Amino acid sequence: MAVTRRQFHGFALGAGALTAASMLPKPSQAAGRAKVVIIGGGFAGVAVATRLKAANASLDVTIVEPKQTYTTCVYSNLYLGGFRSFKSLTHSYAAVKARGITVVSDIAKDIDTKARTVTLGNASNPLPYDRLVVAPGIDIKYDSVIGYSQAAAEIMPHAWLSGPQTWLLKKKLLTLSNGGLVVMTVPNNPYRCPPGPYERACMIGHFLKTRKPKSKLIVFDAKSTFSKQAVFEEAIAEYYKGIVELNLTNEIDDFAVDRVDASTGEVVTKTGRKERAALANIIPAQRAGAIAGRAGLMDGDWCPVNPHNFTSALIKDVYVLGDAAKSADMPKSAFTAISQAGVVADDILADISGKPRVPGTYRNTCWSMVAPENSAKIGADYKPASKDGTPYLEPVAPFISAPGESAQLRRDTFLESAAWYDTTMNELYGSPLPGDGGR
Repeated sequence: MAVTRRQFHGFALGAGALTAASMLPKPSQAAGRAKVVIIGGGFAGVAVATRLKAANASLDVTIVEPKQTYTTCVYSNLYLGGFRSFKSLTHSYAAVKARGITVVSDIAKDIDTKARTVTLGNASNPLPYDRLVVAPGIDIKYDSVIGYSQAAAEIMPHAWLSGPQTWLLKKKLLTLSNGGLVVMTVPNNPYRCPPGPYERACMIGHFLKTRKPKSKLIVFDAKSTFSKQAVFEEAIAEYYKGIVELNLTNEIDDFAVDRVDASTGEVVTKTGRKERAALANIIPAQRAGAIAGRAGLMDGDWCPVNPHNFTSALIKDVYVLGDAAKSADMPKSAFTAISQAGVVADDILADISGKPRVPGTYRNTCWSMVAPENSAKIGADYKPASKDGTPYLEPVAPFISAPGESAQLRRDTFLESAAWYDTTMNELYGSPLPGDGGR
């Protein structure tokens, strides 16, 4: 659905859904020809690069990203449900390069923070930097589920990394026999969102209801509660009764997935419940992208950061943002990544120019589609705070959709989400790729 910029600013901004450009603060113009290297070409990395170049064209800004195109996790669930095409999610880096940003199609193998260089997979010479931004997204912890592996993911897709896995899950839905059982497993927090598991459950539920009405989706969740739970439970009862079965972990039953067998489709929970799936969507635990670990930026699975500017809490003069960062209650969403990118861009420009660095403030909105033109949302502002000497991000003025909202309000929320996505993607990546990639 096409939404004009006028429509977007007319109703979305009033609800706090800011575009990539309008969200980012206006940093200093006097930074000079410093070299900024950004690892990762997702929302966080491209938003930092775009804002830096817009603020000071003389900056030497380089993004290191191995993928030739970027397929968003945002709205990938709507692709599964039949509401978006694969092409609408897939973008080249041509518009990014047109801004004067260098995009190196390579893997960042290592970081030398003393020499201030990034070693690339295919280049003989390391890439020097004055300021480094690490936004590598996530890696899948395949070993968090017994029997799961990269090979098993080709049979039981996770579809939590955008691109081929997204397409593979949709292909398996299309070829599912009418009456075939679908099983989805949901890990403990934290994990990348989007794609949100319960939006996915609703979108798969819609697909089954309209295309495979004899089929059923069983959800096994390692958690006892989840975000926007009341709204999702209402939607499942109203739209997908008898199609989507939700199993939350409680005092008696632990519905975390324990093991799988890709050869048979068997999925077994911690308490021994077994289901043989015709299609299994296994979502394992996750961690920050591997380069963050090799650089010494990780504590456990994620990268701790200073909340006032998202510099690493472990290594000086390195920024970590987006899904890889450990930012307390701030979700690992595209919206938060862009919000963090604005603060990081402002901080880099202030630091290089010698001007005062101002603690950032952040915002998040997460939308979820539960049925056609029916979306819910949750969000908050976040500001740096300290408790017992420990800095953290404090949520301010939180908001959340409620059960029983009118159809018009839910439609307005859906339109707000579509406007944010279409406008933000255009401002960051330009138009989607022509054609549909055979998908």
